[in-house]
Amino acid sequence: MLIIPAIDLKDGQCVRLKQGRMDDATSYGDDPVAMAARWVEAGARRLHLVDLNGAFEGKPVNGEAVTAIARAYPKLPIQIGGGIRSAETIEHYLEAGVSYVIIGTKAVKEPDFVTDMCRAFPGHVIVGLDAKDGFVATDGWAEVSTMKATDLAKRFADDGVSSIVYTDIARDGMMQGVNVEATAQLAREGGLPVIASGGVTNLDDIKALCEVADSGILGAITGRAIYEGSLDVADAQRLSDQLTGGSA
Repeated sequence: MLIIPAIDLKDGQCVRLKQGRMDDATSYGDDPVAMAARWVEAGARRLHLVDLNGAFEGKPVNGEAVTAIARAYPKLPIQIGGGIRSAETIEHYLEAGVSYVIIGTKAVKEPDFVTDMCRAFPGHVIVGLDAKDGFVATDGWAEVSTMKATDLAKRFADDGVSSIVYTDIARDGMMQGVNVEATAQLAREGGLPVIASGGVTNLDDIKALCEVADSGILGAITGRAIYEGSLDVADAQRLSDQLTGGSA
């Protein structure tokens, strides 16, 4: 199971939000490439980037920073989410060296778009499902739909989606622990590998996820915890390797 450091980009800064609120951001620096270097040197095998401005505006805003990180680490798998709502945007990111694009809001509102993009860019599409009480939220978490996350995951199971990034909004940025039960349930019922996100706080969370990893949990994204020091990337990956039988 991969430990995946998150770099959230807002106005060119590396920040973390609480429960997706743009007005509740903590800045951790203004050099995204240097931040990426920090996590690569700690042993990260994949990075999770989010264009927060893009998520709200529906188009890339921090694309230059994303491209700079991809060019600095051409062999490192990088996944990017936030404002990805067109084939042109996906093509741009992949040509820049990004490995995976995360389709979130548009996956909920136009599921056929995911199907089409999986055909056009096979192996490069991840669906981001952000849920509150099990129901999918969209538009930078400003809207909560009537669609259950498990039902939407099933919809994409045969499309060629690489994985699902599942975020429990109630836990995100709150340092309250990961929602292991909901994550494992989505992996079992959705039929796709799941990357856990939201609330990954310490080694206990990593251990808890590893215990259900065989249900289909590919990795765990962690943000605020690694920036504030309650989780060490190298220690977390080492523990994960020990509990899940080696590197992923």
